[in-house]
Amino acid sequence: MTDLVPIGRALISVSDKGGLIEFARALAAQGVELISTGGTSIALRAAGLKVRDVSDVTGFPEMMDGRVKTLHPMVHGGLLALRDDDEHLVAMAAHGIEPIDLLVVNLYPFEATVAKGASYDDCIENIDIGGPAMIRAASKNHKFVTVVTDPEDYAALLAEMAANDGASSLKFRTRQAQIAYARTAAYDTAVSTWMAGAIAEDAPRRRSFAGGLAQTLRYGENPHQSAAFYTDGTNRPGVATAKQWQGKELSYNNINDTDAAFELVADLDRANPACVIVKHANPCGVAVGETLAEAYERAFDCDRTSAFGGIIALNQTLDGETAAKIAEIFTEVVIAPDATDEAKAIFAAKKNLRLLTTGALPDATEKALAWRQVSGGFLVQDRDVGQISLADLKVVTKRAPSEAELADMLFAWKVAKHVKSNAIIYVKDGATVAVGAGQMSRLDSTRVAARKSQDMAEVLNLAQPTTVGSVVASDAFFPFADGLLAAAEAGATAIIQPGGSMRDAEVIAAADEAGLAMVFTGMRHFRH
Repeated sequence: MTDLVPIGRALISVSDKGGLIEFARALAAQGVELISTGGTSIALRAAGLKVRDVSDVTGFPEMMDGRVKTLHPMVHGGLLALRDDDEHLVAMAAHGIEPIDLLVVNLYPFEATVAKGASYDDCIENIDIGGPAMIRAASKNHKFVTVVTDPEDYAALLAEMAANDGASSLKFRTRQAQIAYARTAAYDTAVSTWMAGAIAEDAPRRRSFAGGLAQTLRYGENPHQSAAFYTDGTNRPGVATAKQWQGKELSYNNINDTDAAFELVADLDRANPACVIVKHANPCGVAVGETLAEAYERAFDCDRTSAFGGIIALNQTLDGETAAKIAEIFTEVVIAPDATDEAKAIFAAKKNLRLLTTGALPDATEKALAWRQVSGGFLVQDRDVGQISLADLKVVTKRAPSEAELADMLFAWKVAKHVKSNAIIYVKDGATVAVGAGQMSRLDSTRVAARKSQDMAEVLNLAQPTTVGSVVASDAFFPFADGLLAAAEAGATAIIQPGGSMRDAEVIAAADEAGLAMVFTGMRHFRH
């Protein structure tokens, strides 16, 4: 017994009419009867194709501004009937229900309507009802019915029919049903997420997330883990929307690190060229400069060892001078809003380097949700878009910071937000000089960073560690004075931290005794 089912009748109702006419012509050429609705029917007739209106099938006109047209037993009976069930066949014959072998539906453009900032009522009108109902019906009955929800699958269906004399196989129908159910799930997710925002529901009773496959990855964090990359349709400038100019496919870790680097560089002051170098999701060098080349060199000098094989993010168009400097060591990925032809030509000789351009920087203040899986569920929170200005700083020590120290403090604070906690950032003259990340105690992060500064002083042939004369940012308060004193021993002159510890008075007293200037932000930036 074959699992092939001939396609003799198709119902087509699409919002996205890209490729529609060519596809419908190919179906008609194979003798498939076309049934259609509204604008789709008009488009097909205008192309000279013979089309039967759904209203002729149901015996009812489209009504209520098109809200009611396919919600009818003549449609759903044709989609849901089991062709090997005698009772179903008798019911079809008794009520004049004709089988529908192929359903081609893509839904009202709800996501696009929301994205363009439409009114509440317009968004509601763009919630498709009949489309999802038909898709779910056809998908449930994939034993007999083929469903197509994406124009990108038109060619695959035609190839399937060509290979099977106008029929589709069960394997193909099952795959299409899975795609269709994922599409309706994503659609419902978009609607429910929008509605939660519209009614300011911070923690709705039910929450879902959805994505479309962008890339099957070679493996995950490790070779024994399978992985894939999905996009959420928001089109936020970054690794998900970037154009890759050269190099092999991005890996799971490449994508994760590139995102971290680009989000940090976008959070910096855009008035100055800036560079971020990331290794294992943590920045190992961040700097601004008069030029991108200078910013890169200053970021590189923070930790040259970790920068090898790292990810580089730039906030301006990559030029030839900067590309030539980057090309001197092995780099996995470079991402920037754009790149000159000269820069692309320089990188072309580096076959293992991937160059990505995004066309723009993401908005660091744009609110969105961030989520993380845990056993049995997932955590959801707002993305950390917290911002601190000069006016927000509270000087808590006897010595007030200088203007130069304040500028470096705010820069260090931006970087700290993007470093894994416990995070300690040493900054001098608009560049990180040491980064302590992910340690179990704040004291350890302070000491690790100071030690790395000593190592870099040797590499750069400096007379003293790069932390001498720096400022320090701590992503959370110092629970004891020991971490602050360790920073002072490394040569730091000023501290920026949230404050809020029960021992703040002790920490402030220690800062005063050490001659440090210290400010509180009142905001914490844990990043786990």
